[in-house]
Amino acid sequence: MPAIYFSEITYKEKLVDDTFTLTIDDPDLAAESRAGQFLHVKCGEARLLRRPISICSVRGSAIKIVFEVKGDGTRWLSLREVGQKLEVLGPLGNGFSIPDGKIITVGGGIGVPPMLFTAESASGEVTGIIGFRSSDRVLLKEEFSAVCQKLYITTDDGSLGLHGPATTPLNELLGNGGFSAVLACGPRVMLSAVAQLCKSYNVPCLVSLEERMGCGVGACLVCACATISDGTKSMSRVCLDGPVFDAAEVVW
Repeated sequence: MPAIYFSEITYKEKLVDDTFTLTIDDPDLAAESRAGQFLHVKCGEARLLRRPISICSVRGSAIKIVFEVKGDGTRWLSLREVGQKLEVLGPLGNGFSIPDGKIITVGGGIGVPPMLFTAESASGEVTGIIGFRSSDRVLLKEEFSAVCQKLYITTDDGSLGLHGPATTPLNELLGNGGFSAVLACGPRVMLSAVAQLCKSYNVPCLVSLEERMGCGVGACLVCACATISDGTKSMSRVCLDGPVFDAAEVVW
């Protein structure tokens, strides 16, 4: 059940220009967290709205988050230091239901971090694909290499790994067969392309949607998105009904 925690920062690192990682320590919060869920972090007393940040990894009582500085709230968060405490509401949302067997995890940009927790939580073999704009934006390469049996890195400009989108290696992998599911998080255009590929190969696909959020608990409807189930179209709340959805139910 989500609750408010006051968790101490035990580690901080700047990963790339505008992206940081923080580790907070809280055994109760860690025990409740599942891959694909997120935390709603209070970013200073002057800001009413919390910031939703996906859980990147959980090791014992340590919870890692990775975030990109996009505004005043995340800038405030980037200035916190080890020893300070964060007010955190969570864990929130429905996470990934990870099947047995061989799976593929796909992450793009700031959607890469939550896929690390997903890969760590899998019981079977994991093939990871992580995509970025360029080599200077690459995150968590070593961490993914440690938990994935195979790892593919793609960059839009070809400066590292495969040249092109994350769907380039995904298409080849699905063509070879043998995978029980694809789990993905990233920009909507990437997720749509991943969903279409999975549909063409008849492979189940789960996607974690990235949407602006207000309350984080389904009350404000800021994060509503169109979904379809049994032929009926409706609006789902990403924070409460998701953020993870069956890709076949998302209206792209």
